[in-house]
Amino acid sequence: MKSTNEFLIPFLGLKLGKHQFEFKINKKFFDEFSFDEFESYDVTVNVVLDKKTTMLEINFKHIGTVNVPCDLTGEQFDLPIKGKIKLVVQFGEEFNNDNDELLILPHGEYQIDLSQYIYEMIVLSVPLKRVHPGVKDETLQNETLQKLNELQVKGSSYSEQAKQIKEEVKKEDDIDPRWDKLKQLLTDK
Repeated sequence: MKSTNEFLIPFLGLKLGKHQFEFKINKKFFDEFSFDEFESYDVTVNVVLDKKTTMLEINFKHIGTVNVPCDLTGEQFDLPIKGKIKLVVQFGEEFNNDNDELLILPHGEYQIDLSQYIYEMIVLSVPLKRVHPGVKDETLQNETLQKLNELQVKGSSYSEQAKQIKEEVKKEDDIDPRWDKLKQLLTDK
């Protein structure tokens, strides 16, 4: 990723205290990282940089939507996301970003590139399992869901099936009295 001037914050000229920045993130931002897992993005990132005499504290917050495919149906939908991270910047002999929450910049640096932190914060705020809201409230109608409903076991719902399975397992546990004797050994200690 090449740095763009938009995400470079020159902290050397800033006064001590808090400074706010706002960024609008769109597809062009993620194209710079060669990331194409999402179709479109509409995310607002607010950054508060608190400049102190020996260090910087940077708080990132974001809120918005990303357009993703549903894992169950394949339908595209806008998934709301939000998140926040905190970064402490200190100065030392050499650059070190091994720690997620601590960045060490060499003495003499005068700016910081926030793009990598914004990228990671947004990508990590998207859940691993993405389910269309219409699937949850049963308002989405498409061929995949209709086929799943046709193939579903007739006359019994999922909760009834789960209850039957639990009862069968319980019956299997009650069949052999030798297990009770073995379990008693564990409780006699």
